[in-house]
Amino acid sequence: MEPGTDQPVVTVFRSRLRDDAETNGYGELAVCMEARARQMPGFVDFKTFVASDGERVSLVTFDTVAHHEAWREDPEHRSAQQRGRDDFYLEYTISVCSELRHRHFDTPAVRHVEATS
Repeated sequence: MEPGTDQPVVTVFRSRLRDDAETNGYGELAVCMEARARQMPGFVDFKTFVASDGERVSLVTFDTVAHHEAWREDPEHRSAQQRGRDDFYLEYTISVCSELRHRHFDTPAVRHVEATS
């Protein structure tokens, strides 16, 4: 196995939609592609955010390079990518990143003690 292939892979997909993207079927296809990604082996997470200036950012995480590559090469995903270029996007950029470090913090449960009178 290549170095780093057992680390999570995060795809950062930044985009701006055309004005006619929704009428061209963007919303329906986006829901289908997220559902398909969630069914792929090694899927970890998929989140999309929209900035006030209209830029969209999707973060898609798979547990290994191999599982990420399988998603990238999925025939339905490839078809959706072409449809995106043809019908939905003004522009987009894709960055594929290997997770170098991961930290997590949870606030400890707060105990509520009721005062007794």
